[in-house]
Amino acid sequence: VCTQQELLPCKSLPETLLFQLLGLSIATLSTVTHYGLRFTLISNVSLDSNAYRVIHHTAFYFGICLSMTLILAALLSSTATVRESQCLTAMGFFCFALAFCGLIPAACWRYTHSTEVEDSMMDVYDFVYEEVRRNPSSFRRHELTAIHEAFLCCGKHSPFGDTANVENKTCPPGQVHDEGQDCLQEIQDFLKKHMDFVFLLLGIAIGFTVYGMILTSFLWFSIHFSSNLCRKGKYILR
Repeated sequence: VCTQQELLPCKSLPETLLFQLLGLSIATLSTVTHYGLRFTLISNVSLDSNAYRVIHHTAFYFGICLSMTLILAALLSSTATVRESQCLTAMGFFCFALAFCGLIPAACWRYTHSTEVEDSMMDVYDFVYEEVRRNPSSFRRHELTAIHEAFLCCGKHSPFGDTANVENKTCPPGQVHDEGQDCLQEIQDFLKKHMDFVFLLLGIAIGFTVYGMILTSFLWFSIHFSSNLCRKGKYILR
């Protein structure tokens, strides 16, 4: 139970936990995106001229840095509340502002390049598929088989025809192309759902960083004007 003297630190604990949970969620999503089977398969077979590999690595490092910044901001804000430290409060505000400055360009990039990730990933599949179609003995056949097994799809609708031989050799056992899922459509649907979830998480993170900046600003001014100076040093973090 929080007494009146302990009200401010006790109220800060739920916010701290929320920010830490948000940071962990972003780190988890970044790790799954980077090391997930479907993403790593496409990244490993993509060419240097394809933008997917760059996007793949950039998204991972950005997500990890963002999650660490949010967790650090939450810890600084919590410690600043307990110790009534203006310096720690200012550092917490700086971390929230830094996260906000990173989130806004990321959200804008996702909005203005809404199909770039999907297009680059489908381009990789197109390249591998056409390589195997032209040369069935190509080493790309194993890569195409792995993609089919990961996405549970079978080939694509090609305007050039003559795809049955490729699909019979690379599709999962027992899956017929006419009954299977077109791989380009499957990749597009999978990425659309994933990127919608990423965009939603970005929106939530932006809202929480704004809230964090307002909270740390209020705390800084509260300490600065000594509104709770009589209770300084009496807080106990539970």
